[in-house]
Amino acid sequence: MSEHDETPRLHEAVLDAAALRALAHPLRIRILDELSAYGPLTATGLADRLGESSGATSYHLRQLEKHGLVREVKGRGTARERWWERRPGGIATPDARVFAPGSAERLATQLITNEWERGRQQNYHEFLAEGEEAFGREWIDAATSDTVNLRLTADELRAVARDVEVVVQGYIDRFRGNPSPGARPVQLHLNAFPLVRGAASDDDAPTEIDARTEHDARTEDPS
Repeated sequence: MSEHDETPRLHEAVLDAAALRALAHPLRIRILDELSAYGPLTATGLADRLGESSGATSYHLRQLEKHGLVREVKGRGTARERWWERRPGGIATPDARVFAPGSAERLATQLITNEWERGRQQNYHEFLAEGEEAFGREWIDAATSDTVNLRLTADELRAVARDVEVVVQGYIDRFRGNPSPGARPVQLHLNAFPLVRGAASDDDAPTEIDARTEHDARTEDPS
């Protein structure tokens, strides 16, 4: 899931106005996140994981189903215990600027974006705090968090982001629906954005320093 510009990215569907309004509820976003990260669950299973009642999760699942965001897993469960999954493919919000300031659609886009980011940060902080106890050394060594600092134009940043998406999509196609024995739910986070407090390069900046090659790569190991 990601914020989105005017050009659809690989295997992503941009939410329309009705779907935006339907998803713009913190619990519905959390339900979608749980199904995305952990696979099919029942309303009862979601309730247990989220600390909610099964009645509440069942209601919100039905609302998400109406807008094609989740679907029932065919051939699994019973009439009393239905299993739900997120629809295949990526989900993206439209550029909030296409909506009028203060409009329901713009506020919904901002809420969804904020909740997605909150969920990502929560998952990462849980790994830092609890990962060493929850996982063996193999998993701790495999995990990484890198910060890379570059100096780019808007077109160059767009090109970098698209190239990374192509690489990631290759792994999605390879592993989605065909997990290896011992596979665990894993999240990949990539944030690529201009720094608000940075200034643009001058045309006459010294050429002997190529700022685009400078980087600070850091791998965090919570051991």
